[in-house]
Amino acid sequence: MFIFFSYILLGLSLAAPIGPVNAAQLDHGIRHGFLHSWFVGVGAMLADGLFMLLIFFGVVHFLEIPFMQTFLWLFGFFVLVYTGIESLINSQKINMRNERNRMPLWKSFLTGFIMSLLNPLSILFWLGIYGSVLSTTINQYGKEQLLLYSLAIFIGLFIWDLTMATISSMFRKYFATRFLQTISIISGLFLICFGLYFGLQGMKALF
Repeated sequence: MFIFFSYILLGLSLAAPIGPVNAAQLDHGIRHGFLHSWFVGVGAMLADGLFMLLIFFGVVHFLEIPFMQTFLWLFGFFVLVYTGIESLINSQKINMRNERNRMPLWKSFLTGFIMSLLNPLSILFWLGIYGSVLSTTINQYGKEQLLLYSLAIFIGLFIWDLTMATISSMFRKYFATRFLQTISIISGLFLICFGLYFGLQGMKALF
C-alpha cells in the first residue's frame, strides 16, 4: 500500500511544476470557470496516457528522430505563442457574468491535449520517468503490478487536475475582475515564454 501511495505522489510531482498546461488551466478557470479548467487538465492527462502507452509498447523511440523533435518544437512554439497572445487579448474582456461557459468544453479539452502532446519536454519527461518505472516495476513485480502503479500515477495527475481547476475557479469567485485580468495576463506571458523557448530549441535543432 505504501508503494501505491508513493506512485500517487509521483503523479502529483509530475503534474505540479509550473508549465504550459498549468498556465492554461489557470487562464481557462479564471475566464470560463471550473469545468473548462478541468477539461484542459483532462486533455493533458489523455496525452500523458498516450505517452505511457507508447513507452510501454516501445513506439515512443520514433519520436526521438531529429526531424520529429524539430517538428514538435516548432509546432509547439506556434500553439503556445498563439494561445498566450489570445490570453493577453482576452484578458481585458473578462466579465464575471457573461464570460462563463461561452467557449465549448471540447476546445478546452483540445487545448490541454495538444499542449501536452506537442511538448517535447513531456516526451523526454515521460520517457525518462515512466521508462524507468516501467523497467523497475516489471523486473521486481511483474506486469500486473505495473498496471496498478500506472493507475496510481494517473490518480496523482487527476488530483492535481482537480486542484488546479478548483484554485482557478476560486480566483474567479472571490477576487475582483481587475485582479483576474492581471492573473490572465501573467498566464498568457508564461505561455508565450514557453513558446519562445520551444521556438529557440526548434531553431537550434533546425540549423
